[in-house]
Amino acid sequence: MQDAGGDCFTSEDAANVAVWEIQVQVSSVLWRRLDTPGHDVCRLEKSDAGWKLEGVAVFLHEEGPASLRYRIACDLTWRTINGAVHGYLGERPVAIRINHASDDQWTFNEAPVAGFEHLIDLDFSFTPSSNFFQLQRLDLKVGEGRDMDVVWLDPAAGILQKLPQRYERRSETKYIYEAPTVPYAAEIEIRPDGFIRRYPDLWEAEG
Repeated sequence: MQDAGGDCFTSEDAANVAVWEIQVQVSSVLWRRLDTPGHDVCRLEKSDAGWKLEGVAVFLHEEGPASLRYRIACDLTWRTINGAVHGYLGERPVAIRINHASDDQWTFNEAPVAGFEHLIDLDFSFTPSSNFFQLQRLDLKVGEGRDMDVVWLDPAAGILQKLPQRYERRSETKYIYEAPTVPYAAEIEIRPDGFIRRYPDLWEAEG
């Protein structure tokens, strides 16, 4: 399966998504990046096994033009099963596979990552798409808020990190979102399908 950067998803990646052969596209979205030239397009699919996000982000990175093809798969309870990112940042190739096993062990390119066994969600730094799964799993009512830690991937760093976050639902379409270690805090807006509509200073949906 050829990616936008010329790299390929491996046969192991193909095996990981074999359960998605019978699937239905639920929604899709195109975002424009606000802090640097760029766009991101993704689609959500559902099968009997759960949910899958697939997308491509192209943007101007500090290392040069970047193209990252990504995937996150979740089960029916919105628990991350696996993810992948392939492409390039400038002249640097990116080929990352992340797995979240049934015993809660996380792996990064097949190497076990200690200390993340209590974490459920995978978040990518370069796209607003991964917030979708977190919001679905939290299922906050208006007026409710929740602190949560997620497994965070910044492809430029090339490691998995723990990212503390907080979501507070202000209305049917608006949340206060905080990630103090980044740092970032803003009122984000979602579309009726649950995808981010507006991520102040970072992303805005175009279609």
